[in-house]
Amino acid sequence: MPLRNDSVVVEFILLGLSSNPKTQVILFLIFLLGYMIILIGNTLFIILIVTDTNLHSPMYFFLSNLSFLDLCYSTSTVPRTLRDLLSSKKIISYAECATQMYISLSLGETECILLAIMAFDRFVAICYPLHYTTIMSKVVCIRIAAGTWLCGFLLSISHVALTLSVDLCGNNKINHFICEVPEILSLSCENIVLVEFIIFVVGVIILWTPVTFIVVSYIKIILNILKIASSAGRRKAFSTCGSHMIVVTIFYGSAMAAYMKPRSSSIPGTDKIIAIFYFIVTPMLNPIIYTLRNNDVKAAFLKFKTRNN
Repeated sequence: MPLRNDSVVVEFILLGLSSNPKTQVILFLIFLLGYMIILIGNTLFIILIVTDTNLHSPMYFFLSNLSFLDLCYSTSTVPRTLRDLLSSKKIISYAECATQMYISLSLGETECILLAIMAFDRFVAICYPLHYTTIMSKVVCIRIAAGTWLCGFLLSISHVALTLSVDLCGNNKINHFICEVPEILSLSCENIVLVEFIIFVVGVIILWTPVTFIVVSYIKIILNILKIASSAGRRKAFSTCGSHMIVVTIFYGSAMAAYMKPRSSSIPGTDKIIAIFYFIVTPMLNPIIYTLRNNDVKAAFLKFKTRNN
């Protein structure tokens, strides 16, 4: 959509989480600590899965994809945020803002699909154990993973294209620490009801379709777990599925809170807090949750520690 000469936005000003210098230093240290935990935790998790043959199964293959995805997801925003927290001028160019928005949104949508795929993997493993290796073969898993990443980066194009098509009339102050679709739309000076409706529909498809799939899969999983005669087998199945459900709840809950509400009901400042959950908290907790609740990963970590001592 062409813009008037006096309304062209070439850069944005990020208002960030706080304007108080002391608070910014504290936030910098907290974000830095969180980012270091994300880097170390997810990298170590990937190394364990790659080096330990006991973890060479479809479930851990998708977990390694999740860890790599979390590394990329956080890296798409956190380093820039760390720099801004130590800077008095938080200016980001239009091109950089659009790029950050596209990459982070693509990775977020990829994670939405991947979490649904991981639920399907557990469904096949528990409900069809005899056919598991055939259905979830190595080739199939690689194709599913590649398709997941491709879909994530393709689906986000519509979100970003529609967001960048609105007229901002020179408004360039973003009440956030990153560039996100809802915040850019909030700067619009025109009637964007149609744009918001289309983005909402796309959001419903991207968020609610995987959630529905996950819920249905886990209902069937729970019904099958209850049929397992061995109490130890039931505990192991519930433990594995429980870890996934914790991650799903945190990630989808925060994503829906940010993207599935009308602009009029948005409370200033809340979106920034919500974004911290899916950009930092979830990627930081994922390897911890799956490690603490998984004996195979604990054993792999002990072997890795012994080899490197």
